[in-house]
Amino acid sequence: MSLDDQQFMRYSRHLLMDDIGEAGQLKLLNAHVLIVGLGGLGCPVSLYLAAAGIGRLSLCDPDRVELSNLQRQVLYTPEDCGDFKVDCAAKALQALNSETQVSAFNYELSTGGAADGSAQVLASDYDLVVDCTDNLAARHLMNRHCVERKIGFVSASAIGWEGQLVAFDFGHNQNPCFSCIIPENTAEPTMNCGNSGVVGPVLGAMGSLQATTVIRMLLGYFAQHGEMQRYDGKAGRWFNLQAQAQEGCGVCAAP
Repeated sequence: MSLDDQQFMRYSRHLLMDDIGEAGQLKLLNAHVLIVGLGGLGCPVSLYLAAAGIGRLSLCDPDRVELSNLQRQVLYTPEDCGDFKVDCAAKALQALNSETQVSAFNYELSTGGAADGSAQVLASDYDLVVDCTDNLAARHLMNRHCVERKIGFVSASAIGWEGQLVAFDFGHNQNPCFSCIIPENTAEPTMNCGNSGVVGPVLGAMGSLQATTVIRMLLGYFAQHGEMQRYDGKAGRWFNLQAQAQEGCGVCAAP
């Protein structure tokens, strides 16, 4: 497989880079990425990945667009209110890059079994899963799936002025995993964007970082398994912390 003339022009800024080039762009074009959550994080993630030439994007989100989303969810317009986010997102991404194949699942990812659509969403062979949800149970389900499939998992969240990201390359490292940081029996947090607010560009910053991490993983430039990056938008500072494997973890079987 090689790039055609139109692809050479579209992705020329990647091709100019020695550490991407045609071989790297072909890796992106052959990749399949699942994005769970098409809100303030999922919007910038999906936009940048579609623009970068990721060959297949699968989108999962059960929600419909609301007027209050427009402060931070940059894929949508007022005309989209009332429609499923995944359908609006798929339409916008296809308009941006018609070569990217987009699949849309308007399901909630949960442990409820096949009836809730989770089994169908997770049935495909993904190279990587991106968590853009505000749902701890869904994160744990994705974490287990990625550990079992030995694929990458990139998770981020944000509230107020603060955001955080942690990523795992389970193809090369078995532990730690997300459950080593937050055990599966942990209760859902009481604070969220809906009741505590969030600064829109903080979500943009974290979503852009997620997209960059995805591209790094797909190209083989990721070496920070289990490292958490925290962003204080009000102070304008970043902090890095390394997660530790927890003995007896029931997901990644940390020794």
